[in-house]
Amino acid sequence: MSVGPYQDITFDKDGDVDRAQRDRLLGMEVTDLVMFAHGWNNSPSVAGRLYSAFFAPFPELLGAGVRLGYAGVVWPSMKFADEPIPDFAPPAAGAVPAPATAPAASAGGSADDPDISLDAETRLALNGLFPGHGETVERLARLLDERPESPEAFAEFGRLARRLAEAPAGGLETACFTDDLPDDEQGPPAVLFEDAFTMSRRFARALEGPPEGSVAPGEPAAEAVPVPGALRKTWKGAKELLRQTTYYAMKRRAGTVGELGLGPLLGQLARSRPALRVHLVGHSQGARLVAFALRGLPDGARNVKSVTLLQGAFSHYAFSPSLPHAPGHSGALRTLEQRVDGPVVACYSRHDSALGTIYPMASSLARDDRAFTVPIRPDKRWWAIGHDGFQAVRPSARFDLDEVLARGVPASGCVSVDAASVVRRGGPPSGAHSDICHRELAQVVVSAGRIGR
Repeated sequence: MSVGPYQDITFDKDGDVDRAQRDRLLGMEVTDLVMFAHGWNNSPSVAGRLYSAFFAPFPELLGAGVRLGYAGVVWPSMKFADEPIPDFAPPAAGAVPAPATAPAASAGGSADDPDISLDAETRLALNGLFPGHGETVERLARLLDERPESPEAFAEFGRLARRLAEAPAGGLETACFTDDLPDDEQGPPAVLFEDAFTMSRRFARALEGPPEGSVAPGEPAAEAVPVPGALRKTWKGAKELLRQTTYYAMKRRAGTVGELGLGPLLGQLARSRPALRVHLVGHSQGARLVAFALRGLPDGARNVKSVTLLQGAFSHYAFSPSLPHAPGHSGALRTLEQRVDGPVVACYSRHDSALGTIYPMASSLARDDRAFTVPIRPDKRWWAIGHDGFQAVRPSARFDLDEVLARGVPASGCVSVDAASVVRRGGPPSGAHSDICHRELAQVVVSAGRIGR
């Protein structure tokens, strides 16, 4: 770790915290504490590398009299191994052994299109995150290798992918925390309920343009008349369907861990260390985690002095008191910025294709053809806060990154910061979504928390 004192804080999927780590955190002798929650990561070690890189600039940015402690929230999530993270070297070849039952690549499969196969590292991550589904994972991998040219194969793939995302019966994850409309008003999300063939075509179109023989969004799959070989190209969209299905489960889990885990822990800190000033930072779904921690923060606790959301993977309407497309309904976090004794900052970037294109397609409603146009222009109802900042929140402020670095972050309220000048690197399918380890973003956190020079 590049800084200290530092402490991991590990939560399980239901929000239960590692008590030994919690006790060490409670005993940390500091004036301020930055707590960072990762988004999708393959392992705690990858999360630790992210924290070390992001925290590295902090010591030279701090003001006089500030004794800063650091904590990294570790929660059960994952990313697919084919998602590039800028400045992070990929694992060494052969470092992750393949499962004993790993399918062999079929002719014309992963050998000629490696970005479609389900690699060994991702299979291991899926098996670890969704225990008891080993056969399901291996069947998904085989279908991606073979890529059968039939709509029925896509239907099977969709059923298997969605089986992974099912919350265990009786578990706390069965409470699916939505960002805006309640479940009975919102309807089923496309990623979990839309026809798998249709969704795969839409994702393929979004990733690399319309495949040959594809149909316009909203047309029934049965009406498609694909040319030979067209469906093999659509399997890249099927892999994206799997990715987004598992990330939907992680999105649900992030809300659970935030509200039932981190929120109560912040309450303990407020009671045992009332003078300690806490600054929350979250990336991607980790941004959703720290935002939903405000729902679990006990009444009267005023120790959270700032919240910084980096490329947040949840609705830009989450803090809205009234939704533009559904008057009378509010975001899940309505008025909760008032629980922060300081600003809530959302950094966003137009270079983040994970949130600018793929996220709204997955989050839209099943069989809602209003959400799709040609060319792909996702419906604004389903945009993420990491794509364009806070929406339908008053009062709020909007700045570009240079303005904030020159003038500082406002002392309170919802603040949107266009960070596209630095959050800009990364390849498909996620674009710049993980390009967050920049001194400038560390300066935003320090400014928001009033702990800088």
